[in-house]
Amino acid sequence: MPRRGFYLQGKTRWLLVGLALVFSLMLLTYLLECAPTPEGNGSLPGIAGEMYSKEYYQALLQEQEEHYKSRATSLKRQIAQLKQELQEMSEKLRSAQDKKLANGAGHQGTKEQPSNDLLEFLHSQIDKAEVVVGAKLPSEYAVVPFESFDAMKVYQLEMGLTRHPEEKPIRKDRRDELVEVIEAGLEVINNPDEDDEDQENRGGDKVLFTEADFVEGYYRTERDKGSHYELFYKKPESGSYHHITLFRPFGPLMKVKVETQDVSRTIINIIVPLSGRTETFAQFIQNYKDVCIQQDKRTYLTVVYFGEDGLSEVEEILKTVNDQNFHNYTLIPLKEEFSRGRGLEVGARAWAKEDVLLFFCDVDIYFTPGFLDTCRLSSEPGKKVFYPVVFSLYNPAIVYANLDVLPSVEQQLVHKKDSGFWRDFGFGMTCQYKSDFLSIGGFDLEVRGWGGEDVHLYRKYLHGDLIVVRTPVPGLFHLWHEKHCVDELTPEQYRMCIQSKAMNEASHPHLGMLVFRDEIEAHLRKQAFRTNNEPDA
Repeated sequence: MPRRGFYLQGKTRWLLVGLALVFSLMLLTYLLECAPTPEGNGSLPGIAGEMYSKEYYQALLQEQEEHYKSRATSLKRQIAQLKQELQEMSEKLRSAQDKKLANGAGHQGTKEQPSNDLLEFLHSQIDKAEVVVGAKLPSEYAVVPFESFDAMKVYQLEMGLTRHPEEKPIRKDRRDELVEVIEAGLEVINNPDEDDEDQENRGGDKVLFTEADFVEGYYRTERDKGSHYELFYKKPESGSYHHITLFRPFGPLMKVKVETQDVSRTIINIIVPLSGRTETFAQFIQNYKDVCIQQDKRTYLTVVYFGEDGLSEVEEILKTVNDQNFHNYTLIPLKEEFSRGRGLEVGARAWAKEDVLLFFCDVDIYFTPGFLDTCRLSSEPGKKVFYPVVFSLYNPAIVYANLDVLPSVEQQLVHKKDSGFWRDFGFGMTCQYKSDFLSIGGFDLEVRGWGGEDVHLYRKYLHGDLIVVRTPVPGLFHLWHEKHCVDELTPEQYRMCIQSKAMNEASHPHLGMLVFRDEIEAHLRKQAFRTNNEPDA
């Protein structure tokens, strides 16, 4: 019995040792399987360990970054779904409220009151944001201007010293916002509600609109109200635009208005006051022929000329449009001292037919066919007047000083920081219907000479009930010309003239180069002297 016990104890001992060896072998195999093999020279284990550690943490960081990106994408998707659900719930509540009001229902129950309060607040934001009707403003400084955009660019006023007059490519955050808005407009057009004014896109003849049919839009954000969007869509073969108004009252997008605007027969009476400057007028007429006569074919030209000096030349220039079988123009001579406001007033009242869309224009303005339709779309009698912000070109002799030959005018029409700026202090170019112009009282004819009359008219509209659309437009340029500020101007007019003259000359960097030109030339002379006197190696 004792010998047999020793035998069993020995057998158990060897069994335990065997199990331990098997377990150790399995653990070693597991470690070898899971541990990544370090790359590099096997004879340098210390360096290989460092390389493995660096790559490992880089991979870990990349994995964490992908995880957070995925999480952010998921959250964005959830937010979008919540916005959609909130919008659907708001529409359902509004529909239910309208039905109860139609059926003569009394006050809502206490449970529905919070939802109705929310809807009432959202709609009050639309009313306060000057989306449907105009708001009375104290001055031009209280206006929040729009920024215009198309599928590729945003034309922005706030540039500072670093931003550009047009943004391309559009920043990702702004691109996402505008893409969402454009898609929302397409949804409204392609799936209209029963209460939409636009009944055209229904039934069996339904036409599907895509992103390629988006033409242009403008938007603005007011800090205490929300974001307001005006969108225009058009099929290439159509003469009508689909106009969508959207509003985001710091929440989901809300549809405000849907309509179709047929501008195929809307005539624009372009009124130009003039005195002298016959060479510039010849350039203006060439642009008018190219854009209005050959392409747009829906304009009338009214020229109000002051004085007799140069009148015969202007008459000869106007006769050149007859060669193209075009007779839709009027020349009104005035034997008076030049007054821009007086000229525009006379030109506007000279139209004896039905109400017409007026475009108050200067002789040094260059416009495109696209601008003319923007003028038509952004003006509405009794509701809206359009005050576009012109892109003013700098002195080409400074901008293109490094070239032997100056580029043509057409080649200078680019929106770059060194080529020009948005003329946000100018209110002379405007599109408005004659009926609105007469109702507001027209120009202040006491203003003589240069400047001031346009600001007075602009302020009248701000104090009234019409919507004033103020936005930069890509198709409207002010061509550079030398300014002369005469002594007969009032102190205020003279100050404005000098300010405009300084702003028109060149960009901030180019003006800096002109101011420090002597210092730069002295530096270059010193550098050349040192180079010439260095001993040869």
